[in-house]
Amino acid sequence: MASAPLYKRVMIKLSGEGLMGGREFGLDGPTVARVAGEIRGVIQSGIQVCVVIGGGNIFRGIKGAAEGMERTSADYMGMLATVINALALQNAAETIGLQTRVQSAIPMDMVCEPYIRRRAIRHMEKGRVVIFAAGTGNPFFTTDTAAALRAVEMNCDVLVKATQVDGVYSADPRKHSDAERHERLSFTDVLTRDLQVMDATAIALCRENDLPILVFNLREEGAFARVLSGTGRYTIIEPAD
Repeated sequence: MASAPLYKRVMIKLSGEGLMGGREFGLDGPTVARVAGEIRGVIQSGIQVCVVIGGGNIFRGIKGAAEGMERTSADYMGMLATVINALALQNAAETIGLQTRVQSAIPMDMVCEPYIRRRAIRHMEKGRVVIFAAGTGNPFFTTDTAAALRAVEMNCDVLVKATQVDGVYSADPRKHSDAERHERLSFTDVLTRDLQVMDATAIALCRENDLPILVFNLREEGAFARVLSGTGRYTIIEPAD
């Protein structure tokens, strides 16, 4: 018998790269469908879910700036890329019977709702998945920071960071075989050791609001539901004792 979920409302942060599958860029349809299925499994257990999605599979603002593009313009392009990903995830989710709403921090009424906090909360209370697009709507802020901000605004119990590995390591385990895996960390540990989990602004925002972070590997089937019941492999980042 499966363990009961430990949380009522969760925010999952998805990277754009996590939607590429085996591609070098863009969207992989089966991968997007599988991610939607992972979310459905959690919704069916009675947990309310909201999502912040990145755009690095299409365009990454900081990379554009490094190649000579003006940073503000590059960041806005990256925000628009997240809207494309949000609409793709919405389509995949609704294909398997989920009710969803996309809310964008940059208003574009023809394709999605504008971000309105109270409306988003009401959607989740009705069992809908809310997908937040366009980051915070401001340049110089990452989608990690957007995920932390929206999670706090939505009164989420936890922020779940989907990655390509099963937790937080001292170095990239795909490149360093001797990398140490951490089961539990404090926010201060992450900041002082400069562990590359989320950017410092996102970590600081979670620390200030006592919002724990779970880091897990979304590539493992059923992993999203398992970590929310405390049975999967993940790293938890939380306030120090």
